[in-house]
Amino acid sequence: MPNRCHWANHELEIAYHDTEWGVPLHDDQHHFEFLILEGAQAGLSWLTVLKKRENYREAFANFDPEIVARFDEDKIESLRQNEGIIRNKLKINSAVRNAKSFLEVQKEFGSFDAYIWQFTGGKTIQNNWQTMEEVPAKTGEAEAMSKDLKKRGFNFVGPTICYAYMQATGMVNDHLVSCFRHKELQTTK
Repeated sequence: MPNRCHWANHELEIAYHDTEWGVPLHDDQHHFEFLILEGAQAGLSWLTVLKKRENYREAFANFDPEIVARFDEDKIESLRQNEGIIRNKLKINSAVRNAKSFLEVQKEFGSFDAYIWQFTGGKTIQNNWQTMEEVPAKTGEAEAMSKDLKKRGFNFVGPTICYAYMQATGMVNDHLVSCFRHKELQTTK
């Protein structure tokens, strides 16, 4: 059994940890997915989100920002009745609002990927944490990202959410040095 970050205990967490978390992401639709899921996770466990992830994909048009940006009040109300997702009205409204802002960023920068990676200079920040207690909840880069996203009309993008997003999308490698994924992800771009 490989040594992995201690938070990965449930089978969904293990699969996510071993195949996705910290892998540099450069696909806009997946960027949008993580933006929505990280915002939905606020105040909840990531396992709760992982358990609902497939329902989110179905409810949010496989995270196509062009479709989500067109969700009207009737669609939003139907999402509030969908027991398969987190039915918080603010989080659902945020997903629609963020889709519109996401499309504006794509227009301005050519892709969301080109925009978001500027906060780490276009490369993964390689950390070398020994313990989970060393891993910060936010960093200067996450604070800058949060401030800029908010200025562009995004919400549910505070510095802590932005840092979790950076971890998920491989903008930072926060696997502990004792984890088998840490070394594997040091060589990815």
